[in-house]
Amino acid sequence: MSIEITELSTDLIPQAAEMWHAGWHEAHAAIVPNDLTELRTLDSFATRLKKYAATTRIAIHDDQILGLCVVLKDEINQMYVSAQARSTGLAADLIKDGEQRIQAGGHTIAWLACAVGNDRAARFYEKRGWVNTRTETLRFEAGDGTYPLNIWRFEKPLT
Repeated sequence: MSIEITELSTDLIPQAAEMWHAGWHEAHAAIVPNDLTELRTLDSFATRLKKYAATTRIAIHDDQILGLCVVLKDEINQMYVSAQARSTGLAADLIKDGEQRIQAGGHTIAWLACAVGNDRAARFYEKRGWVNTRTETLRFEAGDGTYPLNIWRFEKPLT
């Protein structure tokens, strides 16, 4: 399977939002508070993708979006891979692409937030050289404001 990692174009935002919405709910619905889950509507994902389109790259095959990675300065802000693309190496390719973009921005350490309890994601990050440095509470965009959530902060030196 030939998968291309490329910039997100505005015409693909609806499809990318659907993939991200499904992936977020699969990974988080059982481990975050219900009121946050209720705020994670399909429209909320599309709105965030419009805001971050310039820093979002997608993985695409046969016109189907299989993954995405949003980079904000020194942070991998979001990363999702569709269920059908798991175990293909795509997640490793997406995170590597994100790390390279962070390094190209002049940063020597990258970080990301992983919801406490998202053990599958945590194992993936650790296998890729990321270290869980601490648990902290961050405020995430949600609805018309922000929502506090405990996360594991992972960091990786970029050398």
